[in-house]
Amino acid sequence: MLRSVILAAARSSKIERLVGTAPVTRSLVRRYVAGETTAHAVATTRTLAADGLLATLDYLGEDTIVVEQADATRDEYLGLLTALKKESLAKSAEVSVKLSAVGQRIDPELAYERAREICGAAADAGTTVTIDMEDHTVTDSTLEIVQRLREEFPSTGAVLQAYLRRTEDDCKSQAVPDSRIRLCKGAYKEPESVAYQRSLDVDRSYVRCINALMAGEGYPMLATHDPRLIEIGIDRARWYDRDKDSFEFQMLYGIRPTEQLRLAADGYRMRVYVPYGDQWYGYLMRRMAERPANLAVFARSLWTKS
Repeated sequence: MLRSVILAAARSSKIERLVGTAPVTRSLVRRYVAGETTAHAVATTRTLAADGLLATLDYLGEDTIVVEQADATRDEYLGLLTALKKESLAKSAEVSVKLSAVGQRIDPELAYERAREICGAAADAGTTVTIDMEDHTVTDSTLEIVQRLREEFPSTGAVLQAYLRRTEDDCKSQAVPDSRIRLCKGAYKEPESVAYQRSLDVDRSYVRCINALMAGEGYPMLATHDPRLIEIGIDRARWYDRDKDSFEFQMLYGIRPTEQLRLAADGYRMRVYVPYGDQWYGYLMRRMAERPANLAVFARSLWTKS
C-alpha cells in the first residue's frame, strides 16, 4: 500500500512543486543524485573509480514528447562519453539510457537512431551502453531495439525486471554469448496480471532469474541491495563455476555504500548506478517506493526549515 502511494505521488505535479521548494530537499537529493551537470557525473565517476568501484551513468529524464528533447538527451550523452574518454575513465564507467528519454513514445525508430548514436560514441570511447527498462507496456519494444543495437554493438546491455511474470523466460532467452543483462526487481506500478505483487513472490522470481542467467552464456549484472539475494548470487556463481569477473553486482548511488566497498574489496565487480541531471523527482520517488524506509528521511526533509 505504501509503495502504491509513493508511486502515485511520483506522478503528482503538486507534490513535485512542494518537494522542489522544500528547504533541505536538495541535501536529500544529493544523497542519491550525483549532481546536475556532466562535470558532476565525471567527478563522481573519478571518486568511485579511486575506491575500486565501477559506474553506470544515467542522465535523468524520461517520457520525452518532442524531438528536440530527444536530441538534447542524445547530445548530453555524447558529451558525457567524450568527457569520460578525455579523462581516461571510460574503462570504469558505462552509460545507462532510457529509450523514452530519446523518443520511444514519439517513434520507436527515432529512439533506435538516437540510441545507436550513443552506442557508437560509447564504442569510440571504449565503453558500453545499457538500455534501461521501463514499465511493461514498452518491454517488447525495448528488447526489440536492444536486439537491433546488438547487431552492430554486441555488448549493448538490457535490463530485465524480476517482478514481471514473463522475466524468467526472458532471462533464459537473453542469456546468450556476449549478452549483458542487468537483473533488477522493478520500480514501476504494474497490474497483477503482468507482475507479482508480494515482495516474497518478487524475491522468488529474482532467484529463479539468477539461476537462469548464471546457467546461460551471457554476463549477469545483479542489481540488488538485498543481502540475502547478494549471497544467493555469490552461491549461484560458485555453483555454475563462474569466475568473479564473469558477472557483477550493481547498486544505486547513495544506498549501502559500505557494502559496495566490501564487495569490491572481496574481488567482485561492483558497479554503482549514478544518476545526474535536474530531472530528479521521478527518480527519487521510485527510490522511495523501492525502499519505503527512506520515506521517513524524505518526509522530514519536506518540513525542516533551514
